[in-house]
Amino acid sequence: MAAPVLALEGLEFQWPGRAGFALQVPGFQLLPGETVLLLGESGSGKSTLLSLICGTLLATRGTVRVAGTDLADLSGGQRDRFRAEQIGVIFQQFNLLPFGTVADNILLPLRFAPDRRRRAGDGRARALMLCQALGLPETVLSARAGTLSVGQQQRVAVARALIGEPPLLVADEPTSALDAGTQAAFLDLLFEQARACGSALLMVSHDPRLAARFDRVLQMEDIAHSKRGAA
Repeated sequence: MAAPVLALEGLEFQWPGRAGFALQVPGFQLLPGETVLLLGESGSGKSTLLSLICGTLLATRGTVRVAGTDLADLSGGQRDRFRAEQIGVIFQQFNLLPFGTVADNILLPLRFAPDRRRRAGDGRARALMLCQALGLPETVLSARAGTLSVGQQQRVAVARALIGEPPLLVADEPTSALDAGTQAAFLDLLFEQARACGSALLMVSHDPRLAARFDRVLQMEDIAHSKRGAA
């Protein structure tokens, strides 16, 4: 069996203060190329878990390993560089630079990740290929991101996450603002391109209607225990 792209073991996190949120994940693994949907209601700890996986938060106890690296062994700056190299993130609000061009936005991760830049090869040509695969015209590369429709911005966010073929894709409620038809088309494109890049996909959502598309579907309560401290 291939080594997991993501492995959580004995993970615990506690926000400071008596009323702080606490999260525990005894164990979880994501294999190369696997797609997993993690379902949970608002307040269940999904966003906290993603922040721990991406290294923007550090666990109080336990380990988070991405591509075999324990994030606790890295400094803050090293975690930032490692995240840029190894993780493609699709944010719920897309987090595009509105005054930058589409090309600027897609190529942004490569500025901070030399290995990922090498994997991408000719970055602009690869950005164009991803845009075309995601149903965007060639002319969109020079457009300002803030002038695009919501659906187009979402596809640009996917292209940015995929460029340079990171082994792990993390998606935070990326379909929450879409109607059913647009949601289905978006997921078709996301899965197709994730397979083409060989990337594992972890998506968090509150929508169980997405379940049929994934290799595995888990509830937050299946892998994690969360609680809030007394006020």
